[in-house]
Amino acid sequence: MQIKEQYLMLHSRFSDGKQSGMPIEVTLEDLAQALYCTVRNAKLILRKLVDEGWVQWLPGRGRGNYSRITFLAGKEEFLLNLVVELAKSGDYRQAFQTLGAYGSGTQAKEQFLDWLNGHFGYKKEEGAEGSHATDNLIFPVLYPPRTLDPAAASFAFDSHLQRQIFDRLLAFDERLGRIVPGVAHHWEANRDATEWTFYLRKGIRFHHGQELTSADVLFSFERLRNHAENKWLLREAETIEALGPRVVRIRLRKPNRIFDRFMCSVGASILPADFAGQEEGSFWNLPLGTGPFRVVSFSKHRIELAAHSQYYQGRPYLDGVDIVIMPADCDPEAIGFTKVLQTIDRYRREDRKGTVPDLRQGCTMLCWNMKREGPQQSEAFRRAVKMILHPGEMIEELGGPRILPAFGFRPDESRSRVIEPIRPERVKAALKESRYDGRPIRLSVYDKYAEDTAWIRKRLSEWGIRVEIETSETWKEADCTLSSIVLAEDEVCEIETYENGINGLRLYLDEERMSWIKTRIDDALEAESGETRRVTFREIEEYLRDEASVIFLHHRQLDDFLHPFVRGMSLNPLGWVDFKDIWLEKHD
Repeated sequence: MQIKEQYLMLHSRFSDGKQSGMPIEVTLEDLAQALYCTVRNAKLILRKLVDEGWVQWLPGRGRGNYSRITFLAGKEEFLLNLVVELAKSGDYRQAFQTLGAYGSGTQAKEQFLDWLNGHFGYKKEEGAEGSHATDNLIFPVLYPPRTLDPAAASFAFDSHLQRQIFDRLLAFDERLGRIVPGVAHHWEANRDATEWTFYLRKGIRFHHGQELTSADVLFSFERLRNHAENKWLLREAETIEALGPRVVRIRLRKPNRIFDRFMCSVGASILPADFAGQEEGSFWNLPLGTGPFRVVSFSKHRIELAAHSQYYQGRPYLDGVDIVIMPADCDPEAIGFTKVLQTIDRYRREDRKGTVPDLRQGCTMLCWNMKREGPQQSEAFRRAVKMILHPGEMIEELGGPRILPAFGFRPDESRSRVIEPIRPERVKAALKESRYDGRPIRLSVYDKYAEDTAWIRKRLSEWGIRVEIETSETWKEADCTLSSIVLAEDEVCEIETYENGINGLRLYLDEERMSWIKTRIDDALEAESGETRRVTFREIEEYLRDEASVIFLHHRQLDDFLHPFVRGMSLNPLGWVDFKDIWLEKHD
């Protein structure tokens, strides 16, 4: 790659704007200066360029006679081939940087974007002679997963990938609205829901061929109990024991009538005992599960998955999934490759015109750090900000996927609510009551919320409230943060919102508030009626909303995405497609 970039450096320095294929007078000193090297190294590089057939070199004879260099490879085609080569190797950051450095005056960028548009998507690749064609999905994402460890799961994309790699004792079928068997083919609980027994299937195999047994379940759950992020799933587990190679019993200190739903959570995924004989650090380089796809490679540039041929629920139709991680600072609009993100982000909007859009289960919200001193300790100040950040006006002004003003986590309950207009006199009264002294508010956000953040900052500044924007890395020390909650599996995910160890609510709410919330959650888990639990969870939401420690903003649209030959697919509640369920209809 380096010699190719050196060719582009020389071409850009000496040949841009000149007629193609014409000799150009230069000295070795000129070449060395352009290449930022010594004359001796410039000679070595020049020899390589000649050997590659990219340049002709005619050295000058005698004092005062210039040498002549002729560039034989057209810059635009050469640059395009280089960036395509970089992209195929997974180095998309370098591809875009190279385009930025040498693409001026060419159509290479536009041609590269067209190539990317065809590169991503669903591919049927012909195999070698005598072998079958393969069906693969290639798609880009703008943010890499933070972890593939289910015990540390807290983000939607991470959880989605973990669901492809690992299995759980049970699963929640969103279409049927009920729990279905997973690794366990049967389960039962005693009368007061303090003892749960799970019976494991025979013949379930990890990606390396080892059969799953009770020992793997015990190892995974004992590890989970000591893992900060998702240990809440087993926080009341008193004992976890194997009654045989395929029977596991869990005794709880308190009743939990939806503990089987807990076992559907991605955090309760089953790992091989003792990490299949590996060191834990090495294991997560290529983790092993029993899920429909195994990890082939995992780097900062891409994640490659291959079908698990022995998957107990049937081999996936897709042979492989190649997830390309675009540069972290890659702005689709600025770079101009918005259309490249077609696989995940192109929605079937045309087909849905005039219909009520499906909404993501969850919401975007602003959370106050109640453990930090500042204006947010005043309830009157929080109420004032809540009134100022009118979600209806936010949706009207920003549009896009923001569809419905949020009154809580779930859009179904928000639809029945009527939002009141801003009453300036009430805002003024609340600010006066709060005795706000003009101290700036530190708001920590991810880049993807740039539009929402700019709107919030502008709106608050109109009322004399200054906002300092900080990166997401500082969110634990910030006064507030803007984030989205995605609820994948009803009640359990709602509990996770409060109890996940890295969740903003869990880390922002003080001990008094969290103690009250955990008490109400325990009451809900003991309730026999789902409606009773729903009422309890609604009480927690109303408490947070009324005291404005959480400001609910809006619900976002959730749509199926479009690809002309793909069948059997729809977005799951996490906003992604379960790769196992999709197949291609295109004929050979």
